[in-house]
Amino acid sequence: MRSDVNRQWCLARRPIGRIKESDFEWREGSVPVPGPRQALVRNRYLSLGVTDRCWMREEETYLAAQRLGDVVRGVAIGTVLQSNRPDLPPGINVMGAFGWQDYAVTDGGGEFFLPLPDEKQVPAAMQLGLFGPVGVAAYFGVKEVGSPNAGDVLVVSAAASAVGSLAGQIGKLLGCRVVGITGSQEKCRWLTDELGFDAAIDYKREPVFKRLRQHCPKGIDIYFDSVGGPMLEDALSLLNLRARVVVCGMLSVYNDLGGTLALPPGPNNLLNLAFKRARMEGFVSLDYWPRANEAFDALANWHRQGRIKYRTVVVEGLREAPRAMNKLFDGTNKGKLVLEVS
Repeated sequence: MRSDVNRQWCLARRPIGRIKESDFEWREGSVPVPGPRQALVRNRYLSLGVTDRCWMREEETYLAAQRLGDVVRGVAIGTVLQSNRPDLPPGINVMGAFGWQDYAVTDGGGEFFLPLPDEKQVPAAMQLGLFGPVGVAAYFGVKEVGSPNAGDVLVVSAAASAVGSLAGQIGKLLGCRVVGITGSQEKCRWLTDELGFDAAIDYKREPVFKRLRQHCPKGIDIYFDSVGGPMLEDALSLLNLRARVVVCGMLSVYNDLGGTLALPPGPNNLLNLAFKRARMEGFVSLDYWPRANEAFDALANWHRQGRIKYRTVVVEGLREAPRAMNKLFDGTNKGKLVLEVS
């Protein structure tokens, strides 16, 4: 990475289906200069997640829509190089929505901004797999939105993803029986043999509804959903009285919307929420960002004790960002996908 050039990926058009490199424009410009009360950050690692795909649409999500021509929005970890802020001295690592680029200027605020702990505790690349939006979503999604009780049955879709793999382990630590749904036999073995899930279902090779009935004979108390679609409908059919459906995402439709939020029809059995007096609640990690350190402290303690594991998949080179993103949708990714900005 040259120290005198700021390389950037900018949004050239709204992607349709899986993203293509032609949806972006590569630019090289001058390194920005921090102004009063600002700091210059050199990005080191870029988080690649399915939410990034949602942010590329024309419509607002829980953030304002990106404008065409802007640097692609993305959460990154970087090191402060220059600073006009005493609270952000040179040398510290910070997280923020710094985008797909080498350098960014921050005023110490904005979405996802957070000073990070010492790398001796958790290496920087791995912090995106345990801390950041991933850890906040998994921790608060299970603990507060899901409200688990000891003995509850927790089912997690996209269970081998960064969020799903943490959510299942957190559920186990809080006393749940945990069943994961994922896309290969290898991932199923990873969930059960290494992460401690009680059972796993390969949705590409097994009938999901039938397997859920086998693994959850007394029904589902919590469904942590990042997929939507027919899988959500299967889970809704098996809800227990006062069950909780935690809506973290909708992976099944992110690439099929033609760049819009014209979602397909929802499940046909939503009435079961009324019959079971169940609760279905969506959330995003920013809802809990003021309490992020609460999640990070718990996750760090569990990790030090060997009670929680995570996997980080690192792709090298900013140039690879568009191609690497599709690993999230083609079934080849397992764990947290991170790009090393080099």
